[in-house]
Amino acid sequence: MLQGYERAPRTVLVAGGAGFLGSHLADELLAQGCRVICLDNFLTGSMENIAPLLNHPAFSFVKHDVCDPVFLPEKLDAIYNLACAASPPNYQADPIHTMMTSVIGTRNLLALAETNSARLLQASTSEVYGDPEQHPQREDYWGHVNCTGPRACYDEGKRAAEALCFDFLRLSRVDVRIARIFNTYGPRMQPDDGRIVSNLIVQALQGRPMTIYGSGAQTRSFCYVTDLVGGLMALMAIDDNPGQPVNMGNPQEFSICELAEQVRRAIPQAGDIIHRPLPTDDPRRRRPDITKAQALLGWTPKVSLAQGLEATIDWFTRTLPRASSPLARNEQGPDALICK
Repeated sequence: MLQGYERAPRTVLVAGGAGFLGSHLADELLAQGCRVICLDNFLTGSMENIAPLLNHPAFSFVKHDVCDPVFLPEKLDAIYNLACAASPPNYQADPIHTMMTSVIGTRNLLALAETNSARLLQASTSEVYGDPEQHPQREDYWGHVNCTGPRACYDEGKRAAEALCFDFLRLSRVDVRIARIFNTYGPRMQPDDGRIVSNLIVQALQGRPMTIYGSGAQTRSFCYVTDLVGGLMALMAIDDNPGQPVNMGNPQEFSICELAEQVRRAIPQAGDIIHRPLPTDDPRRRRPDITKAQALLGWTPKVSLAQGLEATIDWFTRTLPRASSPLARNEQGPDALICK
C-alpha cells in the first residue's frame, strides 16, 4: 500500500486531463474532495472540456507535453496517465509522437511517481490485443498485433508502456496499476476524432450519410464514460496491487451495423448508411472478459448502450452546428455503397 495514499485531501495529477476521458475523471476526483492538477498539451484535448473547472479552488492546469520531463512543485499522491491520442486519425497523424508519448511520456510520469512515492494508473487499451484470435479477450491473452502496420504506433506503444510499467513494479520502484480500456464513449468526444460513435452521431445530426467501414459485421463493446471513470478510480483505490492488467469495458457486444441502426432510430434526420473500405488491421471482434474487474473491484458497467447513446446524442445536439444538404450529398462520393 502506498504510504500516505489515504491521506485526505489527496493531490492527483491527471495527465491528458483536458481530453474526453480525462476531463470526466477530473470532474469526479474533484467531487470526491481531491486536489486535481490537469496536465495537457492540447494535441487532442480541449480547453472547453476543463473551462468549468478553472475557477475551482482545488483545480489547476499545466500546459505540458509528457514527452518532456515533468517537474511539479506539489507533492503528489496519485497519477493517472491518460496522455495519448486514442483514435486512429489522431494517433496516425503523427505516429512518431504517438509512440514517444506512450514510451517516453510514460517513463517521465513513472519517474515523477517514483520521486513522489505516488501510485500511478496507466491507461492502456484493448488495442494491445490487436485483431484478436481469442474471444472474448482475457488479460492473459498475448494478442495478435501487426507490429509494422499503420496502427502499430499506438498498439505497440501501449504494449511497450505496459512492459515499462511492470518493470518499475517488479523493481518495487512504483506502485503501478494498468487498465486495458475498451471502446469508451459519451459527452465531450471530439466531433472529428474518427471514433465510430462520434462519427455516426455527428453525421446523423448533420443529415450526412452515415459511414460504416467494411461490412459492418465487425463488433465492438461500448462503455459509457461514467462507468469507465468509476472503474479507473476503483482500480487506483484498491489496496493490493493486482499485479497484472485489468480489462475495463462493457461486455455487451454489438456489430457496427447494430450501432448505426440504434443511432439512426434515435436521430430522425439521419441520412443513408454508406459503406467504405475497411482500414488496415481493423479488429474484427472486440469484447472484454471483465471477470477480473468484477472480482477485484466489484465493478460492472451499469449504463446500457441505449441510455449512453441518448445522453451522448443530447450533448452533441446542444454543441454541434448542423450541416447543409449540399454537404450531405457531396460526401457520398463515387466509391460509397449506399444502403437505404
